[in-house]
Amino acid sequence: MEKPRLSFGQMFNMSFGFLGIQFGWGLQLANMSAVYERLGARPDEVPLLWLAAPMTGLLVQPIVGALSDRTWGRLGRRRPYFLTGAILASVALFIMPTSTALWMAATLLWVLDASINISMEPFRAFVADKLNASQRTAGFVMQSFFIGIGASLANALPLVFSWLGVEGNTASGIPLSVKYSFQVGAAVFLIAVLWTVFTTTEFPPEDPAAFDRARRDRRGLANLFREIAESIRGMPPTMRQLAVVQVFTWIGLFCMWLFFVPATARHVFGATDPQSALYTQGIEWGGFVFAFYSITCFIVALALPKLAALTSRKAVHAFALVCGAAGLLSVYVIHDRYLLILSMVGVGIAWASILSMPYAILSTALPPSRMGVYMGVFNFFIVIPEIVAALGFGPLIRTVFGEDNAQAPLYVVMLGGLFLLTAAVCVAFVRDVGERDVPEREVIDADAHERLLAQPGVQPVPSSGLVDER
Repeated sequence: MEKPRLSFGQMFNMSFGFLGIQFGWGLQLANMSAVYERLGARPDEVPLLWLAAPMTGLLVQPIVGALSDRTWGRLGRRRPYFLTGAILASVALFIMPTSTALWMAATLLWVLDASINISMEPFRAFVADKLNASQRTAGFVMQSFFIGIGASLANALPLVFSWLGVEGNTASGIPLSVKYSFQVGAAVFLIAVLWTVFTTTEFPPEDPAAFDRARRDRRGLANLFREIAESIRGMPPTMRQLAVVQVFTWIGLFCMWLFFVPATARHVFGATDPQSALYTQGIEWGGFVFAFYSITCFIVALALPKLAALTSRKAVHAFALVCGAAGLLSVYVIHDRYLLILSMVGVGIAWASILSMPYAILSTALPPSRMGVYMGVFNFFIVIPEIVAALGFGPLIRTVFGEDNAQAPLYVVMLGGLFLLTAAVCVAFVRDVGERDVPEREVIDADAHERLLAQPGVQPVPSSGLVDER
């Protein structure tokens, strides 16, 4: 089926839900390390407490992707998962800041991450479902735009509450500014996803009878896991090449997310006691500065499609990763809180590209019938780095930087910059089949009139991946 070009308003509506999803992610990423410390966790224990996020992503995203590929009902294919995840995530966000112990906060983080993943994974496949190849870069960039807005608001919200006069802590020591931010985030998450669910339609299967037969044939957990395993074994070359880029990219990002806010409190504000008022100011400022990488993200996102058209998606992505690396490495020489904003501008340029370019490159190399499961499998190369971070950063801090080293968070942030530089180098080895000037429609039409046959005795040639299998 030839997909019609969508208007700006239609792309706006189909991507708006990502504002809510990123609002939830932004609150979690900017505040959970500090919440854990408030509840008594040591810096070397914090990475392990973050293990919930990658484990739930590793399990949930490929399963949800495979299920959504074979789903069709009143709400369509992907939208039932948007809605289910949004309801569960909103409940977890509302309860999270009332945690009274580490085990309670860690358990709620598992629930929150599982729910966010249920909503988020189908959104990637949703763009490929709805848009033709020529609009996919713009579609993924539109998601980046809303991710930037959502994260900006989420990161700034605790400081805004403080400016409005909100003071004090919960009984367990969590600042009230953080508590109210999470609870506002619960409402924003649900409302934004509902907007997309009720303003966007989905294309039905081209052959409903064949779709139902295939769905019946693939019922059961055994078939579900078999499909995921087959997808992993049969990953297109472009996806394998992008996987290497993603691994280094996301290890670098987790270095920042887990430790930038504590590094701000310790390195820039000079606070060492997590229970002190100065430390609270540091973490509030660190969360506020995070807003600037998100603001940069949604501003830069608007320019990415044109930059990619003028150069290439690979060139844009490599340059953006270098900007992010420079931003993280620069923290070492910064002691003025306001200069941290410049560091986050560099990270914001990288973030805008990270959220769009790899997915735009990948979507043109995937078979449409397996878009959901492959997007879920692609998430492995985000969550595996996070598992490495969760399990490895604690021993790294203790053995290399020292268990009681107040500057350990700063050193991990700088290590993140080195990982982003490595990812930029790896981009050069990615083959972007979508940027090759192949007249796909003309090739298919010509083949219908005069078949292109292999000469007798010629060895079979693997598929180039330049023409979608029909």
